[in-house]
Amino acid sequence: MKHLRLLLLLWPSLLAAQGMPAVELRGAFVQGGLLFGQTQPGVEVRVDERRVRTTADGRFVFGLDRDAPEEVTLTLTQNGVPQVLRYPVANREYAIQRLNGLPPKQVNPDPAMDARIAREAASNRAARARDTDAEYIFQRFIWPAKGPITGVFGSQRVLNGEPKQPHYGVDVAGPVGAPVVAPADGIVSLAEDDLFFSGGTLYLDHGHGVSSAFLHLSKILVKPGQTVKQGEKIALIGKTGRVTGAHLDWRVNWFESRVDATQLVPAIQNNRTP
Repeated sequence: MKHLRLLLLLWPSLLAAQGMPAVELRGAFVQGGLLFGQTQPGVEVRVDERRVRTTADGRFVFGLDRDAPEEVTLTLTQNGVPQVLRYPVANREYAIQRLNGLPPKQVNPDPAMDARIAREAASNRAARARDTDAEYIFQRFIWPAKGPITGVFGSQRVLNGEPKQPHYGVDVAGPVGAPVVAPADGIVSLAEDDLFFSGGTLYLDHGHGVSSAFLHLSKILVKPGQTVKQGEKIALIGKTGRVTGAHLDWRVNWFESRVDATQLVPAIQNNRTP
């Protein structure tokens, strides 16, 4: 990783010397990583097959999924001439918990709930699919809640031998009614009081395909379409949906890629936010 960081620092001058579009990248090429880029205005940027939105001054952002493959391709096109850059993606090791002998109803939901679950999943996908030109993602984020960390990104349970969906967020424990604040400016793109899995659920669109999701809320204090400011109280911690205790599950997405929210905020001291 040390040599990769050095290469990223030298890369703009190396490209410029060869008449190619220069690019600077900040972030880690690791599963769950979120990377911030800077290139010249007017350069088209693609990450693998996806064209990436850029700002007027050439900034962009892209994410690497929890299970991202071992390489990502960045294509910069200037005056119709593409330059292809390939970067290795480091694997992460995730905590896997295996539980056997559970009653079937604790492993899979009642089939009668399938239609509801499908509708709610479609609403979540629509919130993650937004690609607006808002530039809130380029702010420095803050923690949305205070409390001990009780769940980490990427962990997974295998119930009766059946792998369940990985945990895509970071869990912050807190009492029901504790405040949840906006980690950065954003536009409310989804606000639902009672989803089957996640209970009270709120999404903020930070622009350029990046969204925050806040799950298991006891109360939502904002409305869809509303613009909120960093630090503004947007919800209250709860224990709604399929949970065993009160906490906030905070997730960050780049479209359908699930990234680790903790990379955007300061490290926690003594198991509590600053």
